[in-house]
Amino acid sequence: METPTLITFIAYFIGLTGIGLYFWRKNRNVEDYLLGGRGMGAWVTALSAQASDMSGWLLMGLPGAIYASGLADSWIAIGLFIGTVLNWCLVSGRLRIYTQVTGAITLPCFFETRFADPTGLLRILSAIIILVFFTIYCSSGLVATGRLFESTFNISYRTAVLSGCAIIMLYTFLGGFMAVCWTDLFQGLLMLFALIVVPVMAFHKIGGMSAIETAMAAKGISSSLIPTTRAPMLTIISAMAWGLGYFGQPHILTRFMSVKTLHKLNKSKVIAIVWVAISLVAAVGIGLIGMGMFDTLDIQQKEHEKVFIYMIGEVMGPWLGGIMLAAILSAIMSTIDSQLLVSSSALTEDFYQKVLNRDASDKEVVLVGRLCVIVISVIAMALALNPKDSILNIVAYAWGGLGAAFGPLVLCALFCKKTTWQAALAGMVCGTVVLVVWKQAGLGTTLYELVPGFAANCLTILMVSHFFAQSNPEVLSQYDAVLQTHETDRS
Repeated sequence: METPTLITFIAYFIGLTGIGLYFWRKNRNVEDYLLGGRGMGAWVTALSAQASDMSGWLLMGLPGAIYASGLADSWIAIGLFIGTVLNWCLVSGRLRIYTQVTGAITLPCFFETRFADPTGLLRILSAIIILVFFTIYCSSGLVATGRLFESTFNISYRTAVLSGCAIIMLYTFLGGFMAVCWTDLFQGLLMLFALIVVPVMAFHKIGGMSAIETAMAAKGISSSLIPTTRAPMLTIISAMAWGLGYFGQPHILTRFMSVKTLHKLNKSKVIAIVWVAISLVAAVGIGLIGMGMFDTLDIQQKEHEKVFIYMIGEVMGPWLGGIMLAAILSAIMSTIDSQLLVSSSALTEDFYQKVLNRDASDKEVVLVGRLCVIVISVIAMALALNPKDSILNIVAYAWGGLGAAFGPLVLCALFCKKTTWQAALAGMVCGTVVLVVWKQAGLGTTLYELVPGFAANCLTILMVSHFFAQSNPEVLSQYDAVLQTHETDRS
C-alpha cells in the first residue's frame, strides 16, 4: 500500500462522516430518519436505489464468478437487468402512491394496512424475515470489505472487517436515510466511473480479445453463453431468476417510497436503467479481461473475487488507484448502510413502536433506531469474521430469501384487488419455508432456491384467496383510488 492510496481512503472516510454529521440535525421526526420525509429528488432516488442494490458483489462477486466460469454466469446480469426494468416500470409508481395513501413508511407497515390485517402477524413476521436475511446480507458486505482492506492495507482479515464495520455504522447512525441516500448518490457516480475506466485501460493493456480467448482456452472455459452443466436450462433459469428478487427487496422499494413526486420518479427510472445496463456489462467485462490479465488466482482461496482489486493495481497509479479502490468500498457501503437502516426500521417502527411502546415519541423512536443500527452491525460483523461461503453465494441466499418472502406480496398488493391478509400471510410463510428447506437440503445447486420459494408463495396466495376473498369495502375503495391516481398521473 502506498501513501497516496491511504490518503485517498482517509479523505473518503472523512467525507462520509461529514455527510452523516450534516444530516444529524435534519432528522426532525421518524419519517425523516427512515424515509427522508418523502422529499428525495430524481438523481438521488435513482442512484441511491441502484447503488444500494449493486453491492460489493457487483465489483467483486460477479466479476469473480465470470473469471471462474466464463460467460455462462452472465445470465445473472441479464436476469438482474430485466428485473430492474420491470421493478421500475411496474412497481415504483404504484408503490409510491399506495404507501403515501396508507401512511406506511416501511414495507411491513404497508402490508398490514394494505391487506387490513387485524392481528399484526403480517407486520411482525415480515419484520423478523427482514432482520434475518438483511443480517446475512450485511455480513456479505462486510466480508467484501474485509477482503478489500486486507488486500489494500495489508492488514489481517479480522482487523479489516472491524474497521469497515465501524466506518459504515458511524455515518448510518448519525444521518439516517438522507445521509444514506446522498452518500449513495456520490458512491453510485464513483462506481460508474471506476466500472468504465478500469476495464477499458485493462483491455488495452492485455492487447484485446485475443488474450482473453487464449486464457479461456488454456483454462478449458467455454466462451459460449450456454452452460456446460448437465442441466443447462436449469442453470440459465437459476441465473435469470435473480431478477425475480427485485420485487421483494425492502432497501430498493423504500427508495420508490421516498421520492418527492411521480414526475421525478419517471426521470429516476431512465437514469437507473441506464446506470444498471452500463454497470452490469462492465462487471462482466472485468471478469473476462481478468482472465487475460491474471492466470494464477486461486479460486479455492476466493482470490478470484479480488480480480478487480488486482486489476486496479495493474493499470492505475497510486492516486487514481486509491480513488478506484474507494469505488469498490462505495459499492459495499452503499448497500450495507441501506440494509442497516431498513433493519433498524423493522425493529423500531414495526416492532418497538407497534408492540412494546405505542406512545413512544419521535425522538425516542429515532434514538432506538440508531441503537438498533449498532446491534445489527455487531451481529453482521460476527458472521463476517468467519465466512463459510463466497460473497456471491452469501448474497444469493439473502437476496432469494427476501424475494421469495415479499416479491409476490408486493405484486399482489399493487395488482390484485381482492388479496386478503390471510392469503398474504400464508404465502409469505410458505415461500420462506420452501426457500430455506430447499437451500438446506442442498437442492440450490440444481435450481436457485428463489425459484421454488417464489412459486410456492404465489400458489399459496392463489389457493388461500379462493377461500378468503377480500370484502373489506375500505380496502377495495382504497385500491380503486390508488389505481385512478396512478392512471391520472401517468397521463
